[in-house]
Amino acid sequence: MRRPHIRRVAIAVAVTTAATLPGPAFASAPNGPARVATSVSSPVAAARAAAFAHASATGVTQGDTLRAKDVMTDPDGKSHVRFVRTHRGLPVLGGDMVVHLGKRGEYLGVTRAADHLVKPSTVEAELTPEQAERKAEAVAKGDAGTARLVVDGRDGAAALAYQVLVMDSDTTEAGGSSTVVVDARTGRIRSNTPNTDEFISPSLAATLRERGESATPRTGTAAGAATGLSGLTSAAARRYPATATGSGSSLFAGKVALTTTRTARTSYVLKDPTRWNTETRDAKGQELESFARGKAFTDGDNKWGTGTTSARTSAAVDAQYGIAQTLDFYKKTFGRKGIKNNSAGARGMVHFGNKVGNAFWDSTCGCMLYGDGDGQVFKKPLVVLDVTGHELTHGVVDATAALEPTRVDDDGNQYGEAGALNESLADVFGSNVEFSANNPKNPPNYLVGEKLGLDQKFLRRLDHPSLDVLEETIDYWSPAAYDTEVHAGSGVSSHAFYLLAEGSGRKTINGVAYNSPTYDGSRVTGIGRTKATAVFYRALTRYMVSTTDFHDARKATLKAAADMYGANSAEYKAVGAAWAAVNVTAANTPAAGR
Repeated sequence: MRRPHIRRVAIAVAVTTAATLPGPAFASAPNGPARVATSVSSPVAAARAAAFAHASATGVTQGDTLRAKDVMTDPDGKSHVRFVRTHRGLPVLGGDMVVHLGKRGEYLGVTRAADHLVKPSTVEAELTPEQAERKAEAVAKGDAGTARLVVDGRDGAAALAYQVLVMDSDTTEAGGSSTVVVDARTGRIRSNTPNTDEFISPSLAATLRERGESATPRTGTAAGAATGLSGLTSAAARRYPATATGSGSSLFAGKVALTTTRTARTSYVLKDPTRWNTETRDAKGQELESFARGKAFTDGDNKWGTGTTSARTSAAVDAQYGIAQTLDFYKKTFGRKGIKNNSAGARGMVHFGNKVGNAFWDSTCGCMLYGDGDGQVFKKPLVVLDVTGHELTHGVVDATAALEPTRVDDDGNQYGEAGALNESLADVFGSNVEFSANNPKNPPNYLVGEKLGLDQKFLRRLDHPSLDVLEETIDYWSPAAYDTEVHAGSGVSSHAFYLLAEGSGRKTINGVAYNSPTYDGSRVTGIGRTKATAVFYRALTRYMVSTTDFHDARKATLKAAADMYGANSAEYKAVGAAWAAVNVTAANTPAAGR
């Protein structure tokens, strides 16, 4: 699961360029392209001017300020500028949008989160910040930070509210932090959302306990050559630190190569200078949300782990390997330089907490956190490759569309289509990390969590999601998906992706048998995993926002396919067919505001 991005209000502009296939432009604005009087060398300025010039389409109003979060420039010169918004100096939750520009800076259209005017009737609060902090502490059961005023524009609202970060929250697993939004006039709790993305949801953990099921993954390292990472050897280096290539005996991925940092003749640190100093540390059994407090892993001969949990470094090998493979997938497939596309390394901490049976993407830490298992349901560290790929993809989503759940219940379970889409994308790209790594000790497939040792042999699967009985994942969309738990609801778009990639019916890939059904019995022909993945990534980074639901995702992927292959292409038609096969069509699009 993931948390909404509501703590982040203003983010410095990060201009990025992502590789995409050339293709026709995104559909023109309703009244034709409108040229704005700004230089094409400044897409941020051009997009900001266009947003105000087309206020009726973008929803900006007097008192709004737009700050660029990301800029993506296509090879053909088109730009897509993602903005977060403030109103009269107050951050607007749910005010994000992407403005699309042509290669000459002309306005092409907008993708916006709020489909209504976000303008509160007043910016005068009835509650004091101290009152809001006390209410936040009471609901999140932790230590509240300083309350700050925001405008809550989510769910059709335009309400003045306080936003409070609560640390050591008893409503989150392992005492993490939570973000609470309190109505500034009535004192009503508008949301209370954990700031960690948990791989194992509270409902799944409860189901496994009720069934008396214990996950029993097989671990250990078979003999053989190291696979995976490449680095520059520097055995003859006389200056330190220097790049070095070591080897690791992992719990789940076999023997792997690790690129490390040599700090002295016989001293190495588990930090990868070839991947922007990506590093894994030891949380020492503490519930740390500060990477700086983790203990660096060091070694004298650059040989890490034993393939067993008796060595603390074994879990670190899996974590460092998985993080590096995830970074490599995003870079070589999309040209993405790091999780935030800012040429910054990723970070992980293993041995997090005491008997924590989960793994997390933690936005407060900006890193992956891996528990060692609770000793009952999960008896091994959750450092499996597709778990890492899944959770780090939450970081990618957070840095782009920042998809948010509709609501969170008292047990911490999240609901809603945007949150389900987030989980689905994490499964889609997490599976792609396996295909990219192509490790024979961890064969790639369209299953998620197949190495966790569950009785059903996987946690989720993309070809036929409802075969997951633990989370009761769904195959097809219905109006009930709007308030379905996010992991269960993720099956809709995961199924659409599989159908787009591989098609319907029976197929065996890498020894795994698949049989993907369709809602109406139609036959879908796939376009291949490479093209399907490119379509979904372009849709995420260009055409999705924090409120994107399944019908919006259909539109986003169709736009992406049109950009890359043309609106009359076989690929474009396959996208429409894949979504129709999971019952997401233009005809059954819910009315606005449902």
